[in-house]
Amino acid sequence: MQLSIVIPVFNEAATLPLILERVLGVGREHGWDLEIVMVDDASTDGSDSVIAELQARHPEIVICRQARNMGKGAALRSGFARATGAVVVVQDADLEYNPRDIPRLIEPILAGEADVVYGTRFQAYGPRRVLYYWHEVGNKFLTTLSNMLTNLNLTDMEVGYKAFRKEVLATIQIEEERFGVEPELTAKVARGGWIIYEVPISYWGRTYAQGKKIGWKDGIHALYCLFKYNLRPKRKGKRHG
Repeated sequence: MQLSIVIPVFNEAATLPLILERVLGVGREHGWDLEIVMVDDASTDGSDSVIAELQARHPEIVICRQARNMGKGAALRSGFARATGAVVVVQDADLEYNPRDIPRLIEPILAGEADVVYGTRFQAYGPRRVLYYWHEVGNKFLTTLSNMLTNLNLTDMEVGYKAFRKEVLATIQIEEERFGVEPELTAKVARGGWIIYEVPISYWGRTYAQGKKIGWKDGIHALYCLFKYNLRPKRKGKRHG
């Protein structure tokens, strides 16, 4: 089975070698046929040079470059379009999510039980860095509202660790450019009737001083996206939102 790991990158030169080492290490341990799609979202810190150096040593890497900085949603749109694996995993380029959790993330898909799997930072498993209280409050509010609109019972809609069967992504056209992609994907997966599982993951959160990018304006836009994509009239004859 070929597994595609899509890594959106924006100014992550310092962490790219380590995150790649961890992804490759887990891949070798489990005997995966890996494809690593790195999407450079017009970084300005030399990330493009680091990616090029890494690709020269690791043929598993495929590089996509955005002509201008557009955001995580746009990077995932490009990365998903390029990915060829039967299963596609989103891996952030920072060190907040540990690639050693990828096996548990994709296990329900490999077992034929799930089409989509979300990680969750709010169930007991592994270490979880203690950080911003109001971030967690906002996350839980958005997740609760998302669940009310989708009739799902997720605990962490905004989580960055998500895995999809390739067939699911073929039905979804990402419209959001930035972090609104998380509620958009959730709405469209739910409207498509796909089978969703959730598994606990560890979480090594970053501070803003360490490069965390999401802010309160993204939370407000996520609220808008919840209504935009969940209340949009369904297209007849389609299996997706």
